[in-house]
Amino acid sequence: MQRIRLRYTKRGRLRFTSHRDFQRAFERALRRAEVPMAYSAGFTPHPKVSYANAAPTGTGSEAEFLEIALTASRDPETLRVLLDESLPAGLDIVDAVEARTSGLADRLTASVWELRLDGVDPAEAQRAVEAFTKADTVEVQRMTKNGVRTFDARPAVVQLETQSETADRPTDQPCAILRLVVRHVTPAVRPDDVLSGLRAVADLAPPVPAAVTRLAQGPFDEETGTVTDPLAPDREAAEALTAAPAAAATAPVPEGSA
Repeated sequence: MQRIRLRYTKRGRLRFTSHRDFQRAFERALRRAEVPMAYSAGFTPHPKVSYANAAPTGTGSEAEFLEIALTASRDPETLRVLLDESLPAGLDIVDAVEARTSGLADRLTASVWELRLDGVDPAEAQRAVEAFTKADTVEVQRMTKNGVRTFDARPAVVQLETQSETADRPTDQPCAILRLVVRHVTPAVRPDDVLSGLRAVADLAPPVPAAVTRLAQGPFDEETGTVTDPLAPDREAAEALTAAPAAAATAPVPEGSA
């Protein structure tokens, strides 16, 4: 059985698709692309697809991950192209590797987010960011199925800073852009929790909902403070397997060997 790991995006209006909507669209794409899927056992078999840490409905993403199990081997890049062509624009398959290591979900330890706050002056946002980062604790509340839960959002936030505006837009409309790096902890701290924290510590309240996009997710490098590619270990393992036969073929033959 071959396992393929895929990175996909949620762009434009497709950011409003729920995880269940994406599941249905992806399973249709598997059928259209005639992917030789492995299925679960039981009375209602399902294609073996494992989703990892999907972004909330309403947020865009450049870094969503899943893994599929196949009954026959396929070239990952060829499979990526076929699936990408079978999905609507905005749900794009942008990377594919053969799974040669374990624990993809365990590698997703942090995310990088962009928060676009239309109608917020950048200087006001900067003051709020400074208040948030200087605070020892930032208590926020979230409604759960068991009622309102209060927790500290500050420890999970590795980095929070304002960014320069680069997009073409009317200059008379203020807009603040924040870059957020957050660890995946329990309870999970989401971008909307950080926005609640900015409101709590600095009374920052955007007049319209923030446009939120996940730019990356993967292992957090403590030395560089960056989020790295979770598919890199699989690529490195594949390269090592390819290099081994080549190295053996070019190795000198010992003298005296027949």
